[in-house]
Amino acid sequence: MKINPLNNPKINAYKPQVQQQQQTQSKNQATDQVQISKEAKQLQQSNPIVEARQKKVESLKQEVQNGTYQLDPKQTAEKMVEFWNGR
Repeated sequence: MKINPLNNPKINAYKPQVQQQQQTQSKNQATDQVQISKEAKQLQQSNPIVEARQKKVESLKQEVQNGTYQLDPKQTAEKMVEFWNGR
């Protein structure tokens, strides 16, 4: 009497299920889309606050690199007091 092993490579009980899952996944895969309005694009491109902040950061970087940046201890202390009292 011949007994076939359970792990017969010719038989895969899960093959139909796997194929069905792959087919449904390929059908259900939708691409994500983002739509930005014209007004939002204009706001992103021409924001004067961002431009001014970037100019200030660049000038401060240059001053620090050149060694000409001077700290005002009184102004720093005042800003710290304002920050902590404001909370």
